[in-house]
Amino acid sequence: MRKGILSIGAAAAALTLGLTACGGESGDTSADSGSSAAPSAAGDAKAGKIGVILPDSKSSARWETADRKYLEEAFKTAGVQYDIQNAQGDKSAFQTIADQMITNGATVLMIVNLDSGTGKAVLDKAKSQGVATIDYDRLTLGGSAAYYVSFDNNKVGQLQGEGLVKCLTDKKADKPIIAELNGSPTDNNATLFKEGYDSVLKPKYDSGDYKKGPDQSVPDWDNTQAGTIFEQMLTQEPKIAGVLSANDGLGNAAISVLKKQNLNGKVPVTGQDATVQGLQNILAGDQCMTVYKAIKKEADAASQLAIGLAKGEQPSVSGSVKDPEGNRDVPSVLLDPQAIYFDNVKDVVNDGFVTKDELCTGEFADKCKEAGIS
Repeated sequence: MRKGILSIGAAAAALTLGLTACGGESGDTSADSGSSAAPSAAGDAKAGKIGVILPDSKSSARWETADRKYLEEAFKTAGVQYDIQNAQGDKSAFQTIADQMITNGATVLMIVNLDSGTGKAVLDKAKSQGVATIDYDRLTLGGSAAYYVSFDNNKVGQLQGEGLVKCLTDKKADKPIIAELNGSPTDNNATLFKEGYDSVLKPKYDSGDYKKGPDQSVPDWDNTQAGTIFEQMLTQEPKIAGVLSANDGLGNAAISVLKKQNLNGKVPVTGQDATVQGLQNILAGDQCMTVYKAIKKEADAASQLAIGLAKGEQPSVSGSVKDPEGNRDVPSVLLDPQAIYFDNVKDVVNDGFVTKDELCTGEFADKCKEAGIS
């Protein structure tokens, strides 16, 4: 899927775009639901305006609690105008927001697509009107984005698969039956995650060490649907011994079902995103692991590209990803993910992604001490 991957350090070096501010206009304030823009710091009066469309706030808490915050900080520091809105899972709203941003003078559009069809339509329209485009976190298959910024999503899946194997080995599980609770079938990232964890699990299935159980995707990463789907899985196969959940939200849905059967903590469950809920599930022993993606580094890399484009520059990056539908190599920055278990939950806190105060509440205070979080 990819020709080259930049390490975090290399990504930072490749994206040093000279963001020194000097003179400027205020940020745009929109009345549309989900918009976010504030007066910018002094900036280059000739710089264009950046529009960002986030996908939703239901599939993962990260979009509003992390990505929005870090992007805003970068744009304000650079003194560029910006407008960040959230489509809240609505494809029509996604396209309407894009149209409004272009009409309101956006010269750069950064999107997290809801699916490749909608994303392609938005990117192609923006390109036809001279607007520079960036795929953020999710690659739009067949799209026309000038850049793609994300994590090595195949590696994310590999870490999840390896994590589940580690936790099952620790439990000395004998020929465990594995359920796979995959992400949205319209999200290319979910496809890459699955490729990654199946590359670890398939040899186990083929050798007979593990037994492949129910395997189903969750439309739109919907956690409520995930709970219903997993409940059906457990009814179909009551002896499920491990759950490969593609993110923390899906993992928590599975854990909620397992709790009803007093199976939580007995059946390892994976996750992704290092959400407070996911980390607390790990501290409680209900979740095996999660994958931490340093979203600030992702947001910083993407915002530096966007700022450079807004100022009329043509940033260069050394990595690329193959778009199989568009049959093109998309200039890319891919960052490295990190597996998180009980013993290194503290790494996420030390990195500032979550705080001790929000993580170590109530019943989790003692668990935090046990995990070395001080």
